[in-house]
Amino acid sequence: MHVKILGPATKDAEKLMQNTAIALKKLKIKASFENVNDFRKVMTYGVMTMPALVIDEQLLSYGTILNVEEAMKLIKTLM
Repeated sequence: MHVKILGPATKDAEKLMQNTAIALKKLKIKASFENVNDFRKVMTYGVMTMPALVIDEQLLSYGTILNVEEAMKLIKTLM
């Protein structure tokens, strides 16, 4: 899986990345991570509120910091 965190490097974006990484580890899924803070690239996903979570080019969440359980639930929908 390829995980993208959209938005500037803030505490919120970092927390979303950490929670997503923990969720993936609990699900025993390997993933690569990328921070996308170029506004033009972020806009290609139609996101106005950040941070946002994109996994394998699917927008899963925006404008909120998912906890580990929420991230796990969303990741499972991709399986």
